[in-house]
Amino acid sequence: MGRGTLRVYLGAAPGVGKTVAMLDEGRRRLARGTDVVVAFAETHGRAHTAQCLDGLPAVPRKAVNYRGAHFTELDLDAVLARRPQVALVDELAHTNVPGTGRNAQRWQDVEELLAAGVDVISTLNVQHLESLNDVVQQITGVPQRETVPDAIVRAADQLELVDMSPEALRRRMAHGNVYPPERVDAALANYFRVGNLTALRELALLWLADSVEDGLQRYRNEHGITGTWETKERVVVGLTGGPEGETLVRRAARIAARTRGELLALHVARSDGLSGPGVAALTAQRLLVESLGGSYHSVVGDAVAPALLDFARRVDATQIVLGTSRRPWLAAALTGPGTGATVTRDSGPIDVHLVSHDYSAGSGVRLPQLTGGLTRRRRLAGLLLAAVLLPPLTIACVQLDGTLAANVPLYLLVVVLTSLVGGFYPALLSAGAASLLLNYYFTEPRHTFTIHEASNIVAVVTFLLIAVLVSRVVDLAARRSELAARAGAEAETLSTFAGSLLRGESALPAVLDRVRETFAMDSTALLERADRGWTTVAAVGVEPPMSPPEADAAVPVGDGFDLVLRGHPLPAGDQRVLAAFAAHVAVAYRQQQLAEAARAAEPLAESDRQRTALLNAVSHDLRTPLAAAKAAVSSLAADVPWSAGQREEFLETADNALDRLTDLVTNLLDLSRLQVGSLPVLPAAVGLEDVVARALDHVDPDAKVEVDVPADLPAVHADAGLLERVVANVVQNALRYAPPEFPVRVAGSAHRDQVELRVIDRGPGIDAAHAETVFTPFQRTDDSPAGGAGLGLGLAIARGFAEAMGGSVSAEPTPGGGATVVIALRAAT
Repeated sequence: MGRGTLRVYLGAAPGVGKTVAMLDEGRRRLARGTDVVVAFAETHGRAHTAQCLDGLPAVPRKAVNYRGAHFTELDLDAVLARRPQVALVDELAHTNVPGTGRNAQRWQDVEELLAAGVDVISTLNVQHLESLNDVVQQITGVPQRETVPDAIVRAADQLELVDMSPEALRRRMAHGNVYPPERVDAALANYFRVGNLTALRELALLWLADSVEDGLQRYRNEHGITGTWETKERVVVGLTGGPEGETLVRRAARIAARTRGELLALHVARSDGLSGPGVAALTAQRLLVESLGGSYHSVVGDAVAPALLDFARRVDATQIVLGTSRRPWLAAALTGPGTGATVTRDSGPIDVHLVSHDYSAGSGVRLPQLTGGLTRRRRLAGLLLAAVLLPPLTIACVQLDGTLAANVPLYLLVVVLTSLVGGFYPALLSAGAASLLLNYYFTEPRHTFTIHEASNIVAVVTFLLIAVLVSRVVDLAARRSELAARAGAEAETLSTFAGSLLRGESALPAVLDRVRETFAMDSTALLERADRGWTTVAAVGVEPPMSPPEADAAVPVGDGFDLVLRGHPLPAGDQRVLAAFAAHVAVAYRQQQLAEAARAAEPLAESDRQRTALLNAVSHDLRTPLAAAKAAVSSLAADVPWSAGQREEFLETADNALDRLTDLVTNLLDLSRLQVGSLPVLPAAVGLEDVVARALDHVDPDAKVEVDVPADLPAVHADAGLLERVVANVVQNALRYAPPEFPVRVAGSAHRDQVELRVIDRGPGIDAAHAETVFTPFQRTDDSPAGGAGLGLGLAIARGFAEAMGGSVSAEPTPGGGATVVIALRAAT
């Protein structure tokens, strides 16, 4: 019997409907005549889930007593004996109770069912995936001890996401469709926060997207499909490290942005060791690609075009962007089609864009350089070697009266030695001189440049061609070896530098010190060009140079900045590597500038905003109680025969207005103490039940407030007086917006080492855009009731006091309507 198939319903959190989806699928298959049984389904006391089980055949569970408690588990042997076509097995990550079977976890039971040829439909929450275990714990704060290896789930024949928005899931929970009513508040306050659910939902979507991509690649591999499937636009831009790279990257980025595609930059390094581009140029282009949201890749290939196309097909690219050739027309005519033409010819369904640029081959013929990349001293040494070796060799051969065939290898050896020392062009001159000497001294008639025999003509010409070709090969091999060794040293140096940055040495002085150590310099500095010279931005080492002319090496770092080093002159190769280091110095300096600008702007903006808000508040909110008090006192002072009741009413009006004015001034003083950091805090172990009772003494006695603070709730580490003010301010704010028919609820709960007090109202609620704004001083939401008192400082002071005690105050919507303000404090140890 073949292996069964596995179908998994994946969810972001409990309650999204995975079990119901599994049971509905079982019911559909049962209606089509399939033999379906419920091997295990957990209802968690949910009525709708229990109704879905009606009419579905089930295998009785195995009962077991463990540590004095009664449990029921999946009876694997009974299901195998029943041998249905399809088994419904809920909770794939469940850990079996010891003594109920031979497997520790339920996914192992499912593996046995699949091996027996039984199709299985199961359910799983994303937090139980092994690879996401630590991520979920970091998000939710709840460790997951039951996990399933990712390979088991990825091997499933069908994966289906049961999706639900966080708001819909919280409403479902508030209606009692997920947990019993007594567990709803704690669940909404802890695991089922909107942020937690949003993060878990994104994890589920991304994990499933990766699984779909893997499945697509498996299908293409199994069916031998190598062509491009345009499931997503992917733009590959080929980079050589040439000056046209920036133009190509920006053009490719625009193409990717228009199609909402993915940008990938590729550099193909030659496997023969010859690499024309400098490290600095490729580093700058990599930084540009990453700043535009793309990714940078490098591969090694014998030829650029096949390696580029192979990479493009592997990533399923839809478009390739290349620059037009920089080779002159003569070189192109002699060496054949270039990379762009080859890629265009062999790309198949992949679109190829050839982008013109300022460095394209233009009019005119550019002759090749005669240097060959070697120094003048090396070339002169090669010529001198040929001049030293050819005359004595000729004299020796003449004295020995050797034949042309015997002397050709000796002259060829001289040409090879010349090539090793001086490169191709000195070897070319040496080959020409050797052919003339062979012609003059060893071909008939001798001592003339005339050759009578055709065989001698062929021998001399063949010698010349072989000498040229051999010298060219030797020259290339020598340069490749030198370039490969140089590239290896540069790569090792840059990798060491990059490793230091990854280990956290991103501050500008640390980066400069790393540059100084790498090049064995005495000092390094970053200089900025000013109106009257140069200013030092940062420096390390002994006596750093104060200007580029004083330095032994200098390289520009962006506009108006130079990286300078003092110690010893740098060779040209090290100057190229230094340019790559300069790019990292520029990044570190930009980060430092941005951080300093942000730190400098924050207090200025906040001070300006609060100054404006304070003026507005003083001009309106403080004037109102003053006017009421003055009117009441003026009426009493007037020469009018007021009755006793009227006089008492005036006195009460003045007293209430002055109390309100006192509260406003007290709030302003508290806010000023918070801003200057002079608020005294005397923390101790405080019981929330007593604090809430005292805080409610400051509330209108006719207000409807329900208190649900368990007596066994852990004490909190706080200042009792400040915490009382926090609770009073939050409750008064809730009463200001709550409808009269709905009481404000104050509930306490504990979560790990944290204790939370939740003040819940059924008012208009707080819009998500204002969830943080309401805690800003002098801010009140637009739905403030008419005639509402206050400067908008109550919640701001509550949060300030709570943070001074090491706690926090936050706002979130109440399921079903309203706002919930959460006061969180550390539990006292």
